Amino acid sequence: MALRILSKSFLSQRLATPIRHYATKKYTSSHEWIEINKDVATIGITDYAQNALGDVVYVEVPEVGARVEFDETVGVVESVKSTSDIYSPLTGEITAANSDVVKNTKLINRSPEKDGWLFKVKFEDQEEINALLDEADYKKLTESDH
Repeated sequence: MALRILSKSFLSQRLATPIRHYATKKYTSSHEWIEINKDVATIGITDYAQNALGDVVYVEVPEVGARVEFDETVGVVESVKSTSDIYSPLTGEITAANSDVVKNTKLINRSPEKDGWLFKVKFEDQEEINALLDEADYKKLTESDH
C-alpha cells in the first residue's frame, strides 16, 4: 500500500512539473560541437580540436545578427601551432557571440565544450541537425585520426 501511495504521489508531482526540453549535443567532421536547445544551437570547437591546436592565442567569432549558411566560414581560431577556420554547421542567424573567449582565448583550452563556446545560431533547417554526427560517430572519427 505504501508503494502505491508513493507512486501516486510521485506521478502527480511529475505531471505537475512542466516538461523540460533537454539539450542535444552533436558534432561535425571539422571538429565543432553543437548543443541544440529548441531552435538555438550553441557552437564551439571540441576538446579533441583544442588539444590538436595547442595554446589558443587568437579567436574571431561572427557578429550578432549576421546570417550564416551551412558550412560557411564564420570565424577563426589561431594557436601557436596553426590557424583553423570555424564553420557554421547550420543555416540561420547569429543570436550571440562569446566575447569572453575573444578577450580570454585560454577559455578554449580550459573549457572548450562549456565556457569556451564561440557563438549561437537560431537555425532554420532540422535536416541539417539530422546530418550531424552523434557522440558515438564523432568518437569513431577521432579514433580513426590516430
